[in-house]
Amino acid sequence: MNEPATRALPADPTDLTGTGLSAAWVDELVERTLTEDLTGGAPLPREPDIAVSYDVTSAATVPGAQFGTADLVARADGVVAGLPVAARVFTRLAPGAALTAGAADGDRVRRGDVLLTVRGPVRALLAAERSALNIASRASGIATHTRAWADAVAGTGAVVLDTRKTTPGLRPLEKYAVRCGGGSNKRMGLYDVAMVKDNHVAAAGSVAAAVALVRERAPRITVQVECDTVAQVTEAVDAGADFLLLDNMTTDQLREVVALVGDLDVELEATGGLTLAVAREVADTGVDYLSVGALTHSSPILDLALDLREG
Repeated sequence: MNEPATRALPADPTDLTGTGLSAAWVDELVERTLTEDLTGGAPLPREPDIAVSYDVTSAATVPGAQFGTADLVARADGVVAGLPVAARVFTRLAPGAALTAGAADGDRVRRGDVLLTVRGPVRALLAAERSALNIASRASGIATHTRAWADAVAGTGAVVLDTRKTTPGLRPLEKYAVRCGGGSNKRMGLYDVAMVKDNHVAAAGSVAAAVALVRERAPRITVQVECDTVAQVTEAVDAGADFLLLDNMTTDQLREVVALVGDLDVELEATGGLTLAVAREVADTGVDYLSVGALTHSSPILDLALDLREG
């Protein structure tokens, strides 16, 4: 299987080094997530005691001076992602909290494993609980789903890609989670790869015209062309495309395209209607990539929980 390398547990569970996530973006996400849960969108006060008082249940039932320890625990087997982001949720409401990592992003975990331990004011831990779990559960669900695809095509040379079918506002986190699961990111947005699709061809008049116009406007950018037929592949290759998106082609058609392209410096991506059941068969055709929108738009969460204990 395509097993990720063993990772040392981070000394600082909030450290974003190596994630590719911007600290500013993560802190904005944490703020937005907490205000959604605690204030209904109003700005969250910086003073922790004031902030956690919005959790009416915890404010009423937990003494303000009570400290405790909580474990973020896996309730199902999977691959974890988003732990540094979840850790920052806790430190936003409890700046002095002590955090200990039990797992690193990208690790396979089993039901019952402790992923993160936090010690701090109990009110703050409980006020942060759902926001931290929502973030880590969503990211870990995507990482777990991606790992299943990566394992399915392991050894073929094909790479599993995500798409732009992401949750609005969560794209950096979701694409990071794909990487944690052993997949790769196709493009982050409309700005970093030119994707010529049927509507662009219709507007420009032909594949060749569309590619030429993109080359004129952005000469250094990678140009990908969507192809539904082998005839369109020939047209796209002749037009100078760098990358072909082979949409809803049969495995026989994919093999034909792989043979047609041969040693040309053109990458091939299979997409459309792919399932885990056929992933290996598709990868064995010789394509470079399988793109799977479901990684980000349909992955179920990984069930995680926060267990408060004494001490």
